[in-house]
Amino acid sequence: MADQQRCPWCGDDPLYMDYHDNVWGRPEYDDLALFEKLCLDGQQAGLSWLTILKKQANYRAAYDHFDPQRIARYDDGKIESLLQDRGIIRNRLKVQSIIRNARGYLDLQAQGHSFSKFLWSFVDGAPIQNQWRSIEEVPVYTPEAEAMSRALKKKGFNFVGPTIVYAFMQAVGMVNDHLTSCPQHAVCRELSGQA
Repeated sequence: MADQQRCPWCGDDPLYMDYHDNVWGRPEYDDLALFEKLCLDGQQAGLSWLTILKKQANYRAAYDHFDPQRIARYDDGKIESLLQDRGIIRNRLKVQSIIRNARGYLDLQAQGHSFSKFLWSFVDGAPIQNQWRSIEEVPVYTPEAEAMSRALKKKGFNFVGPTIVYAFMQAVGMVNDHLTSCPQHAVCRELSGQA
């Protein structure tokens, strides 16, 4: 693929280009993969996604591979050890948010909800196929992201404002926001079963 065809936001960093080509926009339905991604998008607040992407392996190690059962039991001692971990963003509110989100995830599960079905319900279970021609056309958030944000907050999640939630929706393929000139637009559309 010629570099100039990619969506311009990924620049020329090899890690970012690989993420763009093989992850971003591809429909994800696995509960735990969605939980991890939502938590990581919250960690991005105020930072670039590339910063978090470079730390993703460190986050998996620090947070027990994003096992909600384990994370929900973290105590003050564990929080303090995470705040000393140079491999992650050492911000108390962000550390605590992952714990809160794990508890919200488990509460949803206890109520008989699949995390995946809950999240995908905001797009009626199928990726929205956008047709953006330029990066300037792509919204920062949408009514669907606002609705998901409100619902997640009601369930006890935090660092889930509409902008964070929309970035999450883009990444996990709930919306296809690859530009129409990008080869990945057609790939993601095909993966959604809507080709």
